[in-house]
Amino acid sequence: MSIQVRPVETRGERKSFLHFPWRIYPGKYPAWVPPLLIEEKKRLDPGNPFFAHGAVQPFLAYKNGRPVGRIVAIENGLHNRVHEDKVGFFGLFEAEDDAAVAGALLDRAGEWVVDRGLDRLRGPTSLSTNDECGLLVDNFQSAPYVMMAYNPPYYVDLLEAWGLEKAKDLLAYEVREEDFDRQRLASLERIIERSNTDLRVRSIRMDRFEEEVSLVRDLYNAAWERNWGFVPMTDEEVTYMAKQLKPVIDPELALIGEAEGKPAGFALALPDVNQAIRKANGRLFPFGLIRLLWHMRRISGIRVLTLGILKGYRKSLMAPLLYSEIFRRGTGKGHRVAESSWILEDNYSMIQGVEKMGFRRYKTYRLYERALS
Repeated sequence: MSIQVRPVETRGERKSFLHFPWRIYPGKYPAWVPPLLIEEKKRLDPGNPFFAHGAVQPFLAYKNGRPVGRIVAIENGLHNRVHEDKVGFFGLFEAEDDAAVAGALLDRAGEWVVDRGLDRLRGPTSLSTNDECGLLVDNFQSAPYVMMAYNPPYYVDLLEAWGLEKAKDLLAYEVREEDFDRQRLASLERIIERSNTDLRVRSIRMDRFEEEVSLVRDLYNAAWERNWGFVPMTDEEVTYMAKQLKPVIDPELALIGEAEGKPAGFALALPDVNQAIRKANGRLFPFGLIRLLWHMRRISGIRVLTLGILKGYRKSLMAPLLYSEIFRRGTGKGHRVAESSWILEDNYSMIQGVEKMGFRRYKTYRLYERALS
């Protein structure tokens, strides 16, 4: 049976592309959280500011006229300018358990990026490292937190059979309320009280949201500028993401760290809205929105999405202060579990910090790559 891989061009093909995951997961993978189709559609819409510096081509694979897999090939011009690189990316990969299907999809994505003058394929990213990225390679029984990926175990074999090799592992850590190191928290509070350091933490001001978003953008881009794979977010991308996240941001869990009255770091924890989103089964209407709003009130966990400290303050108490404040506020709101993700496998200072707080490594996401001729 021949496999055909065709670019997604028509409205019907776009619908098939977006709905394809429902051919893979229901009834087989209970940890899967169905994405909201309206948000997935926006991801590939030309209005996404990623397209100001990037290009994307979705593909569908067919066998006997039936969709059996999908992929997007990605050129991230900003990444390649920042890293002086020629890397192409792939993402939104989904396929039946068939190495021939996966191979045909990756072949086509590879051809597309080579045609654009690129010499390597890396992924999965959807669409950049500022979005969901990495292939889950362990702990498939645990549901993903908000904005984290999930996939069947056999995807590992499919990608590696094509010749993709590990580029970097992204680690996820989790802690439950009872395991958080309260003694360390109390010790930290005493140290701060006795020291002469002028460190403080404040919530973002929702009544000055745009101004605060600009501040966080500057902190984010400065704090991560030398990290592997980091791509700075443009003003338009930050504004776009902030608009998407604003309805679920809890200002008590979005923190600015200040030293001597000046911004020195920030941390953002989001309520794990995946606990509610999964009840909508991808659709907000006609009943998904009701289910979503109902379950939003019952969320029991948070994801520490990002924590960044400016270079001059990384040896200060700023990072543990932000973590401890998130713990205090999160548990005060009834959250009983938290994930800190993702952390680069060789970011030893961050790993050491979260482990001292009681977090344990419990998931690994892998970015793969392969050189292309």
